[in-house]
Amino acid sequence: MDTALVIDIARDALWVTVLVSAPMLLFALGVGVVIGVIQAATSVNEMTLSFIPKLAALALSLLFFGGWMIGTLVDFARRIFERIPNLFI
Repeated sequence: MDTALVIDIARDALWVTVLVSAPMLLFALGVGVVIGVIQAATSVNEMTLSFIPKLAALALSLLFFGGWMIGTLVDFARRIFERIPNLFI
């Protein structure tokens, strides 16, 4: 196994991690910004106020993107397992 192969696998793993985590992070970021603006406008600085909407946004993002996320992870695992016979040649 050479260095280029290890770097290629690591780069692919990082890219899959970014792709899979991006929908949930973007939903939580959007809800956090909206709640932050509302809190700033109303001067209500309650930390627990943003928790439930973020949790709901994460649940919705899993509902919408969950199948795609699982498919992406399965494709990555399949590519890794397909590379195993060629690792030590």
